[in-house]
Amino acid sequence: MSDEAHRALRRRLEQRKTELLERLERIKANVRRGYHADSKERAQELENHEVVDALGNDTRAELARIGATMERLEAGDYGLCKSCGGEISPGRLEAYPYADECIDCAELGEHRRNHRS
Repeated sequence: MSDEAHRALRRRLEQRKTELLERLERIKANVRRGYHADSKERAQELENHEVVDALGNDTRAELARIGATMERLEAGDYGLCKSCGGEISPGRLEAYPYADECIDCAELGEHRRNHRS
């Protein structure tokens, strides 16, 4: 990966990280709000809270993927498959910059997960 491509990816990851941290703050603020006294309203709020909690979990998971990707960039391992050591195709990295496996290893892992007994 060229130095310019490395810097561009880092900027893209940093921007996404900032967006996600802002989202997480909004989620936390939403969760801190009190519940309505009316039981019908409270039931709806609790249901909404579950959705907000799931969004928070997804946001934290993506932040972890960004962190791992940045670590691979710094270590010089970005673009190399963690399973076989081969190169991850540029197209895969463009579509999914967090990819840490080549498509063959990712499909094999998915196949194994789907066929566990």
